[in-house]
Amino acid sequence: MYDLLKKYFKERTEIDEQTLDQICSHFKPIKTKRNEMLLLQGEICKHYYFVNKGCLRLFAINKEGVEGTRYFAFEGAFGTALPSLIEQTPAFEFVQTIEKSELLAISRESFFHLVDTVPQFAFVYRKILEASFISAQKRIYGFQGLDGLEKVKWVMQYNPKLLTRVSNKLAASFLGLTPSTLSRLKSQL
Repeated sequence: MYDLLKKYFKERTEIDEQTLDQICSHFKPIKTKRNEMLLLQGEICKHYYFVNKGCLRLFAINKEGVEGTRYFAFEGAFGTALPSLIEQTPAFEFVQTIEKSELLAISRESFFHLVDTVPQFAFVYRKILEASFISAQKRIYGFQGLDGLEKVKWVMQYNPKLLTRVSNKLAASFLGLTPSTLSRLKSQL
């Protein structure tokens, strides 16, 4: 159950088995159903999730009732409503498993305890933050001025699993397109 998490750390930092075991002892396995909500908008986030199997989706619903997906976490990735987790304020978004999933969850308290006491964990956390920031910037600036077809090509380059693993409806909510527009654009490729 912890092999993928251990691999994640080994690929990012020098770390011994004892430290890996210490880190893993703070993560609890969770099995979810398809479309299970782990966090509702307005709740305070208490957990950080590592995806062993399946997929997490972070999304918000605007005033018009339209869903906008910010992030998908597939196998071997972390996901959570980070602003809510850090600040302990109501979340702006929902966290949902869109497939039957196997997750490893760590509480906020355990997470920040590891950040404070295990240098390798703190290093990997910083790398997660840096990668998230860079990815968000690429998406923001990459999408500015792009037409629909260019957005689809961008996703194919930077996140190809998105178009094969999630429904057109969810992928379209990530791209800011309608599902029918996304279908039409995919047929042009």
